[in-house]
Amino acid sequence: MANHRCAVLGKPVAHSLSPVLHNAAYRSLKLDDWLYDKHEVGEDDLDAFLKGLDSTWAGLSLTMPLKKTIQPYGVPENLWAKELKVANTAVFDWSVAADDPAWPSGKPGIKLYNTDVIGIQLAFDHANRELGEHHTASRSGTALIIGNGNTATSALAACCMMPEIGHIVVAARHPGKNTGLKPVAEKFVNVHNPYNEIELGDDQALLEAARNATYVINTIPGHAADNVADALANAGTEPFSGLLLDVIYDPRPTKLMEAWRAHGGHAIGGEEMLLYQALVQVLLMTGIWDDDPPSDADQRLQDTTTEDDQLEIAMRKALEEAL
Repeated sequence: MANHRCAVLGKPVAHSLSPVLHNAAYRSLKLDDWLYDKHEVGEDDLDAFLKGLDSTWAGLSLTMPLKKTIQPYGVPENLWAKELKVANTAVFDWSVAADDPAWPSGKPGIKLYNTDVIGIQLAFDHANRELGEHHTASRSGTALIIGNGNTATSALAACCMMPEIGHIVVAARHPGKNTGLKPVAEKFVNVHNPYNEIELGDDQALLEAARNATYVINTIPGHAADNVADALANAGTEPFSGLLLDVIYDPRPTKLMEAWRAHGGHAIGGEEMLLYQALVQVLLMTGIWDDDPPSDADQRLQDTTTEDDQLEIAMRKALEEAL
């Protein structure tokens, strides 16, 4: 019997691999009475779903379109939940549940977190360690982000947290559409003119940005980045030395990843981001991290114990088997 329950909510949500990751974590932690599942919940359904929960519920993962819809129900706790007003994690505190006729089991305290940002940062950190790469905190590097939607916002925030990145280029079909990107870069990257945008269809500008990039993050879904891959394939023989993260993990590898590798670059898929954002969620929902997830989560995970290492290994193995 599950005395502690968590789940991922979204619409659509059938494809989600979050249950694979979280349940693997519970097994590794020997939390036999914890269960994680998934529920298809749209924006109009969220209110009724939340009010139907009882004190066995410990936390929720939120996917689109709920990362902003959840905001009125809880209190942002970590930096990027506050700054971006986007949360993918809700943690319940039933010890402070208040009587409310609309909430049959009482209204719990709900803490909101954004673990997408640290998930991207940790994915790059892990890849750099695997490659033996070390970047100095000089703000001399450049990041290229493909797309300017919600995922691009988290990608940009992650780049702001990487002290090696001093300039961020966003390539989008509609430059300027996401007005929240530039202010974040200007606030958190302490250099002159840290941000600019280019048109995604401008192959020359795109290739120049790609060649100069320390990191590239593709945030546009499905096969939408295939045109970018085609542009790379026709870019001649000059190598690309940066590290690419494609947030898509189906197909695996993506056409963009294959094109990047064909030009000598290293590439990782979205499963790496998925793994690390879920790892931080597990630590929060189970109370292993009982404070705000930290802007120093990166350092905390690097200073891991053997048990923490085993947790990451167990989650990674389960993810690889599911893909």
